[in-house]
Amino acid sequence: MNSYDVAVIGSGPGGYVAAIRCAQLGMKTAIIEKYSTLGGTCLNVGCIPSKALLDSSHHYDDAVKHFEEHGIEVPGEVKVNLEKMIARKQAVVDQTTGGIDFLMKKNKIDVYQGLGSFKDATHINISGDKNEEIEAKNTIIATGSKPSSLPFINIDKERIITSTEALKLKEIPKHMIVIGGGVIGLELGQVYRRLGAEVTVVEFMDRIIPTMDAGLSKELNKVFKKAKFKMQVSHKVKSVERVGDEIIVKADNKKGEEVEFKGDYCLVSVGRRPYTDGLNAEAAGVKLDDRGRVEVNGHLQTSASNIYAIGDVVKGAMLAHKAEEEGVFVAETLAGQKPHIDYNLIPGVVYTWPEVAAVGKTEEELKEAGVDYKVGSFPMRALGRSRASMDLDGFVKILADKTTDEILGVHMIGARAADMIAEAVVAMEYRASAEDISRMSHAHPTFTEAIKEAALAATEDRALHI
Repeated sequence: MNSYDVAVIGSGPGGYVAAIRCAQLGMKTAIIEKYSTLGGTCLNVGCIPSKALLDSSHHYDDAVKHFEEHGIEVPGEVKVNLEKMIARKQAVVDQTTGGIDFLMKKNKIDVYQGLGSFKDATHINISGDKNEEIEAKNTIIATGSKPSSLPFINIDKERIITSTEALKLKEIPKHMIVIGGGVIGLELGQVYRRLGAEVTVVEFMDRIIPTMDAGLSKELNKVFKKAKFKMQVSHKVKSVERVGDEIIVKADNKKGEEVEFKGDYCLVSVGRRPYTDGLNAEAAGVKLDDRGRVEVNGHLQTSASNIYAIGDVVKGAMLAHKAEEEGVFVAETLAGQKPHIDYNLIPGVVYTWPEVAAVGKTEEELKEAGVDYKVGSFPMRALGRSRASMDLDGFVKILADKTTDEILGVHMIGARAADMIAEAVVAMEYRASAEDISRMSHAHPTFTEAIKEAALAATEDRALHI
């Protein structure tokens, strides 16, 4: 039987990063993955393939709608080859997961393919092509999450689908009904809207992206309506039925009246649930909470002192980069270091176009906490860079403490917001004031000038270009 200092169950961003950091710190490390490729949901059926399709569909959308204005004339009709688009997406996935294989070899991490299941707190059974048992002084649970559903929905993976199936459709839907106006539903809804599908988004809450700042929801809703999405908020879905190739979704609107939506595909994107199936956690003395998450303390340690858990399987935002931070945190804790994570400074991003990104507190949270704050906002359309690229939608909003001027939250929607949010994270990590950012030189012309201008607006309302 092989023995290890650390075994990691699950090879998503949290798991494989934890394994690499453990190996860097001199621990003999193994990683266990039940699927044939490493990388977990994110690399195989999540973040990476969805971005590949978002980029491909964005190119098509630009070609159809904007090339002419740029003075680019394409003879004949611009057509979508969905099969080729999906194949390119898969090539991106294969290259990326292959990169994880390389990193495991480079760091001398032993990879086991099969389902990892606890025999006890220090022994793990691995059932795959061959059944094995390994011994691990410490274990990191990084088993991630799976798409959630609603109790009355039968996901047939053909017409009633999750994000996994939406990434490999064989045809462009005529009318896709998206249940859930969160990150996943909006991103994939935008892919197929661009390709010509009619898209109806049905959301239970009173606005889309309901966990983000209300101003971002409002602006994205405006952009989506302009793109002829049908947005149905405050709708409680109560049945989803398939009749042949037709899907019938029934919901109650905010007045309590029953409404019906008919389409040929229904994407169920109502969040994700922690995945611990087959882990046999109880055999190791690992407790789960009432939502199926692994219970952990402030050190991400479970009820079994030598077993830790990270990522989607524990409390907190289900984000790949949050899982990575936790993976590094646990590895360094095991090495006797004193790492730290500030969960308030883990950014959230929606990769629609315009992109949406945020870090820190929302206005709603600050009001609820009774914090006195000031707001500085700047529209993207006032930037020369935005006009040059025709990306005029959106704004940057900075929330700062009314007394100290410390930045408490940054919320942005616009071109490249996903990349720009890092500036806000750095500023807040060093507890910068709005005036600090306003006095830093930002290259011209760039989208990031909107951050400087919003900081100026928050500092005595002195934005320069509006």
